[in-house]
Amino acid sequence: MEIINRKARFNYFIKDEIECGIELKGTEIKSIRLGNLNINDSYARIKNGEVFLLNMYIGKYEQGNIFNHDERRERKLLLHKSEIRKLIKEVELQGVTLIPLKIYIKNGKAKVLLGVSKGKKQYDKRETIKERDLERKKYLD
Repeated sequence: MEIINRKARFNYFIKDEIECGIELKGTEIKSIRLGNLNINDSYARIKNGEVFLLNMYIGKYEQGNIFNHDERRERKLLLHKSEIRKLIKEVELQGVTLIPLKIYIKNGKAKVLLGVSKGKKQYDKRETIKERDLERKKYLD
């Protein structure tokens, strides 16, 4: 089961990718396994030496009870301290954004592929569309 953020590669230049775990509560993992989530508008932020994923939607688990979770809460990402220090340097010095590219299950645990990215301008997006159309045309001919 894999959820991919397709708009991320269109809206951002991806410099680097980092795999990290997610700290989940209650029935969130069951909802993720069912594919009831959305990462299109989400992003990561560093607070007090920890990385948090904001604005990710994980729907409520239908068979859950009073222990169901809040759908858009902040979720802590699990990274090594050296990886967090590296991210802090890149975010502060280069002005990059941390965007989730993909969420998947690996060995029974939910993982996030976090992209260190820089935003594209409008003309960059037009160039991407142009390249995609040329590739499509090449295969049709």
